[in-house]
Amino acid sequence: MYQLSRLGFGPFFERQLEPVGGDELIVARVAAEHRGAYEVWAATGSGRARLAGRLRLELADAGAPGVGDWVVVGDAPDREHTTVIERVLERRTVFARGAAGREARAQVVAANVDLVFAVCGLDADFNLRRIERYLARIWASGAEPRVILNKADVCDDLDGRVAEVERHCCAVPIHVTSALRAEGIEAVRACLRDGTTAALVGSSGAGKSTLVNALLGERRMRTGEVRASDGRGCHVTTHRQLVLVPSGGLLLDTPGMRELELLDDEGIETVFGDVAALAGTCRFRNCRHDTEPGCAVTEAVEAGGLEAERFLHFRKLEREAQANELRHDEHRRRQAERRWGQLADEVAQLRRWKGGKP
Repeated sequence: MYQLSRLGFGPFFERQLEPVGGDELIVARVAAEHRGAYEVWAATGSGRARLAGRLRLELADAGAPGVGDWVVVGDAPDREHTTVIERVLERRTVFARGAAGREARAQVVAANVDLVFAVCGLDADFNLRRIERYLARIWASGAEPRVILNKADVCDDLDGRVAEVERHCCAVPIHVTSALRAEGIEAVRACLRDGTTAALVGSSGAGKSTLVNALLGERRMRTGEVRASDGRGCHVTTHRQLVLVPSGGLLLDTPGMRELELLDDEGIETVFGDVAALAGTCRFRNCRHDTEPGCAVTEAVEAGGLEAERFLHFRKLEREAQANELRHDEHRRRQAERRWGQLADEVAQLRRWKGGKP
């Protein structure tokens, strides 16, 4: 039995549940995903669920349900039977990335989350550019971004690292933790109130599962060692999973991501507010910050007021986002053409049937 308000259900979702024909709708939250099969939590309990066949085509653009989604199911979920997901409610927020490989589609990482913590280890795998990339996607998701700098116990220059992140991630709260020693955990736990859902994202070996265990006060998630040579971890977490925190709120643990493709340019200007502010003072409104005269951005780089590496990363993310937007637009166009083609075939068959032709 679950209290829906504790699972994050509120007026935004309730307004989407106007009963049809007086029927009582059964709403549930997707708590885990296992290669197309789902675990859902409802007021009556929890159980397995599968996606209705008709939804697979309808949800092609928005993507299949992700962990954190609110759905309408055909029957009350239980441990004995598999219920059917009949409808996916509109998302309040969604953290998504471009799917790995050549397939041009969005992959939902976390749906309807209030906070997203970008977790980065303070060991050999520390990467400021990766933090900037994650923050761009978090801002685009509509959720509140925060940064967790984990493994403080192995960092030789903690103050320097924190100052570096603060300088590049203005206005984003930063938490310093050592999950292994349960240090700094209370400040993170204080962010988790009843009905609040927080997701942890980051690369393998950053310590996300260890953080979840520390916040839960028990060893529930599998953890693994990192390689001593480069500080990289192996994929121990293999699926996304919601867990209830005893003190309040929910946590969504995610597998480590080797790639985080940007779907669009949303969130980039927020992360690079200093670059965006300079761009607003360029001589030409459509300045590409390359060789144009009167470019305030390139002038700031040359004068040392803007770090060249930061500016180059900004340009890289912009180019990547634009390329991916074109890929996704082409993907959607081809999908629409296939649907129109299927509709045309059905109309032709109907005409032949009405005319008495086979």
